[in-house]
Amino acid sequence: MPKITLENLIRIDYEYVTQRIIDFIRSYVKDAGATGAVIGLSGGVDSSVTAYLLVRALGRDSVIGLILPYKTTPPEDIRDAKYVAETLGIKYYYIDIGRIRNAFAESIPEFDEGDKIAVGNLLPRIRMTLLYYFANRFNKVVAGTGGDKSELLIGYFTKYGDGGVDILPIGDLYKTQVRYLGKYLGLPDNIAFKPSSPRLWEGQTAEGELGVKYEDVDVILHALVDYRMSVEQAAEATGKPIELVQTVWRRVLNTEHKRRSPIVPRISMRTLGIDWRMPVNKTGVSGSWNKP
Repeated sequence: MPKITLENLIRIDYEYVTQRIIDFIRSYVKDAGATGAVIGLSGGVDSSVTAYLLVRALGRDSVIGLILPYKTTPPEDIRDAKYVAETLGIKYYYIDIGRIRNAFAESIPEFDEGDKIAVGNLLPRIRMTLLYYFANRFNKVVAGTGGDKSELLIGYFTKYGDGGVDILPIGDLYKTQVRYLGKYLGLPDNIAFKPSSPRLWEGQTAEGELGVKYEDVDVILHALVDYRMSVEQAAEATGKPIELVQTVWRRVLNTEHKRRSPIVPRISMRTLGIDWRMPVNKTGVSGSWNKP
């Protein structure tokens, strides 16, 4: 049984990875008949790495960035998001979403400010709406940034919020791999190794909420998913406590609904998502992508 270590996990060919993602982005945008991509810039490592890859793939004139802070967004995140946009030379818009969020609060009956999950998830869903407005307005695709492999597998994203995108360029890289890819691409350490947080409420951090470090999450997921090990085998291969491996695996199982299309009941001869799907090309685009 192989030993699964963080050192081996991050020892990948970042030149190959970069080129593979660049080729994917170019092919997808071309097949979609789009003029480029829109991306939300949070100042975190995932959005910053994705922005760097988009510019390498499409050129700075084909990428639009949106900086969409709320009052829970720390000033350093806004500073870092602007740094990325200005370093890359892309056009960007700064939109404080506070008024939009407050309009929801005033319009929803029995709005409960104390419900952190329901209220917090409004923020990424508002951001998704704005991203798609700009995508529709300028015929671009929405590039997802809340979706490295770690976050996708443990469901650490908002359904139809930061999970509502067209492509996920870094979706097959674990969080720790994304950090070192950022270093390879030229991101400064303060962004590449910034503690991850969706900033949905004051003081929120990903690792604090999860109760486990990404370094541990990543090696455990690598064993469970890539090597298809059992919980017991993964604990032995990674040297992590079996209780921790069980906790991570439970999150994967409990969040599967976030990674699937809406389920429909079978009634007709062919049912969408069950036994009928459009054939896809090499980038995953089904048929024609023409917008209505």
